[in-house]
Amino acid sequence: MEKQNVINFGSPEELSAGFAKLLSEKIAEELMTKDELNIALSGGNTPIELFKILAEDYRTSIEWNKLNFYWVDERCVPPDSPESNFGNAYNTLFRNVNISPARLHRIKGEADPKKEAIRYSELVKHNVPQNDALPHFDIILLGLGEDGHTASIFPNQMQLITSEKLYETAIQPKTGQTRITMTGSLINNAKCIYFLVSGKGKSEVLNAILNSSEAADEYPANFIKPLDGELFWVVDDSAYKAV
Repeated sequence: MEKQNVINFGSPEELSAGFAKLLSEKIAEELMTKDELNIALSGGNTPIELFKILAEDYRTSIEWNKLNFYWVDERCVPPDSPESNFGNAYNTLFRNVNISPARLHRIKGEADPKKEAIRYSELVKHNVPQNDALPHFDIILLGLGEDGHTASIFPNQMQLITSEKLYETAIQPKTGQTRITMTGSLINNAKCIYFLVSGKGKSEVLNAILNSSEAADEYPANFIKPLDGELFWVVDDSAYKAV
C-alpha cells in the first residue's frame, strides 16, 4: 500500500542540503540490515545540486562502496555530452568520492536505443534482487517536469507507465530526442521513491497531483504509486505553495 508524504523546504538550496542529509540517514538506516543497496538516479538541475553537496559534505560519511547506482533514464548522447545524466552525476559526484567504477551501471546513451533498452533491462534483472517477479530498487530518485512527466515518460506516451518491460525507448515530444527510460511498472516496484520538485513552474502540476484533482490524470507522475513501498515528495516553497 502506498504511503505518501510531503517534505517541504523553504528554498532550492535548503531542499538540496536538507535532502542530502535525509538521504545519507536513509542509506545508513538501510545498511544496518543489508550488505549493499541498489539506487536509481534521475537527471535534471535539482539532482546536480544535490550531487555537489553529497560530494562535498558526505564524501567520507556515506559508505559509497556498499551502494550500486543505476539510472532511471538517459538521453541518447555519449557520456561526455553535457546532456548526459550519467556524465553530470559522474562529474559532480562520483569522481569525487571513493566508489568502485564497477558499482556505476550507466545506460549507454551512445548505443542503439532499442538494443540498449534491452541490454540494460537484462542487466537490471540480473543484478537487482526481485520482489513480485520484478527488480526491487531500495531507493529511486525522480524529478517532475512542468508538463507532468517523470523519468522520460511524457504525457503523450502514457503506455510506458504500464509497460511490462523494464526499460523502453521514449521520445521527448518538443525536441524529438530519443531517450531510454525506466517504465512505471519497475518504478512502482521500488521500496522507497523520492520526488525532488523545485521551482514555481512545477507548482500547478505538483498541487494537482497532491490534491488528487481531475487534471492530474493527464500527468505521468500521478501514476507513480509504489505497490508496497513509500513515496515522498521533497519540495520547496516555490513549487509547493505557489498555487
